[in-house]
Amino acid sequence: MKILLMGNPNVGKSVIFSRLTGVHVIASNYPGTTVEYTKGTLKFEDKKVELIDVPGTYTLEPACEAEKVATEMVKEGDLIINVVDSTNLERNLYLTLQILALKKPTVVVLNMWDDAKHRGIKIDLEKLGKLLGVPVIPTVAVTGEGIKNLYTRLKDAKVPPHPTYSKDERWLHIGEIIDKVQVVTHHHHTLIEKFEDASIAPFFGILLFLVVLATSFQIIRFIGEGLIGYAFDPFFEGIYAPLIMKLSAVLGHGGFFHDIFVGKLINGSIDFGQSFGLVTTGFYVPVVMVLPYVFSFYLILGVLEDVGYLPRLAVLMDNIMHRLGLHGAAIIPMILGLGCNVPGALSTRILESKREKFIAATLMAIAIPCMAQTAMIIGLVGSYGGRYLAIVFGTLFIVWFSLGFILNKVLKGESPEIFLEIPHYRIPNIGALAKKLWMRLVGFLLEAIPFVLLGVLLVNILYTIGFIEMISKITAPIVTVLWGLPESAISALMVGFLRKDVAVGMLRPLNLTAGQAVVGSAVLAVYFPCVATFAVLIRELGIKDTFKSALIMMGTALIIGTVLNIVL
Repeated sequence: MKILLMGNPNVGKSVIFSRLTGVHVIASNYPGTTVEYTKGTLKFEDKKVELIDVPGTYTLEPACEAEKVATEMVKEGDLIINVVDSTNLERNLYLTLQILALKKPTVVVLNMWDDAKHRGIKIDLEKLGKLLGVPVIPTVAVTGEGIKNLYTRLKDAKVPPHPTYSKDERWLHIGEIIDKVQVVTHHHHTLIEKFEDASIAPFFGILLFLVVLATSFQIIRFIGEGLIGYAFDPFFEGIYAPLIMKLSAVLGHGGFFHDIFVGKLINGSIDFGQSFGLVTTGFYVPVVMVLPYVFSFYLILGVLEDVGYLPRLAVLMDNIMHRLGLHGAAIIPMILGLGCNVPGALSTRILESKREKFIAATLMAIAIPCMAQTAMIIGLVGSYGGRYLAIVFGTLFIVWFSLGFILNKVLKGESPEIFLEIPHYRIPNIGALAKKLWMRLVGFLLEAIPFVLLGVLLVNILYTIGFIEMISKITAPIVTVLWGLPESAISALMVGFLRKDVAVGMLRPLNLTAGQAVVGSAVLAVYFPCVATFAVLIRELGIKDTFKSALIMMGTALIIGTVLNIVL
């Protein structure tokens, strides 16, 4: 049996899902698409059944890929929990009437019931239930109010005796329902409502964005550095390193297999940054140098998502993004890309036209370094001083804006508007936040560690057979003359296709000057996406457009590396 949670975006489905399910949940892509949904288990009538959090949709007459998936998934459901925003009953009922017309057992949940009361909205639950022909249950998902009542009343789900309406008839019927069940009384704006309005006003909104951005990255750095300094590094140096030294002794402190698994011993001991073995650098980079920053980034991102700030940021950035041929919602793939380019590339599906997807995906892959790569750039370039870090990230911002402006002028077509739902500010639910954070971290580790190990293994093998030395000679004119980097940097560029963070780390032992560190970091950020992002881009854009995007990346890297080398 499958129970579906359905509703408009930002109505609290995910929080209700978290309340109803246990800790074991799975995030999957719907077959044949890149649209993600979440499923878990729920005990219903003494049996374990599937509870599926369907992608948010406004209608069963789909206009985008996510809505198409929601429309397909509804065919698979045996019982539907339709989650409705109590503060926007009229708009939400459009989907409700479409669901009721499917003639499946249904329960309607009026979520955000507390917000409705605070806003002077009174809804007659009994009368609404009679008009819809199904149970209507009020909930406050963030506090858990009404969730037990929802669970116990699932057995009362009814197949409604509803006719099928045309679009105009449906809105007419909704108007009749609203007249009978809802009364809105006057109330003064609360402080939080005034803050909601101010956060999308041009001056205060931009000021707030800068404060949020600066504060977020300070917190990310504080948590990340704290985890590394007080937990991960002590464990690797005090407990893990002695174990690997014993493995090194078993392998004879040298030789082919020793170099592959343990790597090179630096002054007779393991240097996790330079040894470059599978069980040394291969584990150390994703777990110690990257995971703490990814953890703190996804924690902050989850808070901003659940508070309701990101849609407001999209509205605020709309004017700027239009200059790049994009809608304000395109800022969301950029923000997600700061954590990991893979979800950043996946989230371009919220954009309607192929032109917008191409521009957004290309800009994100070129000029938005993931948190793992950012951490490595800070470690490499930051040691030379803050101004060099400013040059790297300032260059990426200039590339992002300039290239977007050019693509908007060159590529034919228009960028259609996208209508976003802006939720009210709310206090995040700790349980839902923790579950989302856990799923993202597990996803990162499953995606990161195999590619890091593969990259380390590949480079060690290529070194052994002399392939990297051959490529170094072929590309030497570009790497050494145009970019001013040592020939040995070519190995980092090759690994960058597998993992950019590992590639930046490989520049560390090369004793680069400050200028070379800036050039190397900027080129690695711009020149090509990691293989995981590349695979997602092929699925999102197609092979032809991905190839075009890759050519733009390599051309941009050639220009940026050369210009920075000349200037510095």
